[in-house]
Amino acid sequence: MAKVKFTDTYIRSLRPPEEGRLEVSDETVPGLRIRVTPKGKKSWMYEKRVKGGVKRKHDLGRYPDVSIKQARQLANTIQVEANAGIDRVSLRKANAEAEELERKSSISVNKLLEIYYQLHVSGLRTGAHRMGELRSVLKSSLDLPSKKITNQILQAAIDEEVAAGHLSKAHRVRAYFSHLSRFARARGYFAPYVGLDLQKVKAPPARERTPSVEEVRRIYYATFALGDLWGPLFRLIILTAQRKNEIAHLRWSEVDLERRRIVLEGTRTKNAKPHITHLSDPALEELKWLSACADEDADLIFTTTGNTPVSGFSKSKARLDSVLGPDFEPWRTHDLRSSFATIQSERQHKEAVVDRVLNHSASGSAPSVVARVYNRAELLEERRIALDDWAKVVTGKSAPSKSGNVVRIA
Repeated sequence: MAKVKFTDTYIRSLRPPEEGRLEVSDETVPGLRIRVTPKGKKSWMYEKRVKGGVKRKHDLGRYPDVSIKQARQLANTIQVEANAGIDRVSLRKANAEAEELERKSSISVNKLLEIYYQLHVSGLRTGAHRMGELRSVLKSSLDLPSKKITNQILQAAIDEEVAAGHLSKAHRVRAYFSHLSRFARARGYFAPYVGLDLQKVKAPPARERTPSVEEVRRIYYATFALGDLWGPLFRLIILTAQRKNEIAHLRWSEVDLERRRIVLEGTRTKNAKPHITHLSDPALEELKWLSACADEDADLIFTTTGNTPVSGFSKSKARLDSVLGPDFEPWRTHDLRSSFATIQSERQHKEAVVDRVLNHSASGSAPSVVARVYNRAELLEERRIALDDWAKVVTGKSAPSKSGNVVRIA
């Protein structure tokens, strides 16, 4: 490569190459070059080996914006730094990484949750519920920079749920925090240690509560004191033996009054499987009455806004408990499904039929294709019989045996 003592006259005289690029080295400062591209762009480049390190190329700017004198001064400065072991390229990269880390750490926890939802949670069936719980337990920290989140903040949120007796929720929140923290640490939103070593929550004690026939009847008839919204909702939960939210979020488009059934798509069930539920006489009457009172354009059955499902279950359950009285043993809405399973099994309904009514996933080995089809279709009639019989149990119209136990009515 030719070496020339640079002058402005010489540099201006350099003609663009037809292809590639033309480079000429400065005779005065070794390593300094002027580079000319086919489009006529002229720029300075300086190459120097860092003491004890690699050879680095430095872009010093375009000519004539950067003069010959300025280019030589910049090259001499870099030479002094390189001889001292200072690597400008590495420093520039480190500074850029630090700036990026600072930019990421400056986002708020609220913004972090938005990113987390879009990238990792939005596709989950329970995604909205997870985000609701995360925003609830982190409500006092939502405006903080994400880098300010510490293990102490996360652990305090878990401990608050434990102290309130919400062991199941505390267990879920810890799992949510662990997943969120892995997401945030990998992207520089959390410090490297945040989310690690969160104390495990003691598993809540297993629930053994199964309301008896008499208790189920007391609950059923107590619901008539809850009015025209919550009363029918609780009664349908009892009569159909379905999950609370599957009935609370029920839509008219999911109800076939003529064929006496509720048909849910897999997106609406806990096990993500389509499910058909037979409507016994009292269940059908509840829905016919609700249909007569419903707005023509409404799809949601249980709603106060017309746009969102009803909320306030805990308050309505407390009202129901007050009607039942202090002598009634504490119970959960989900316990009614246990009552259905236990009582109907005792009344000689097949376990497979009871499980299909409850829409339980198969336990043990996976069922064959034939078995899955059979469970969906061939048991519908037996499921109808089981739910019609259950309605008689609930309303007190089933026939007792001589021993006083309830017997199956076919």
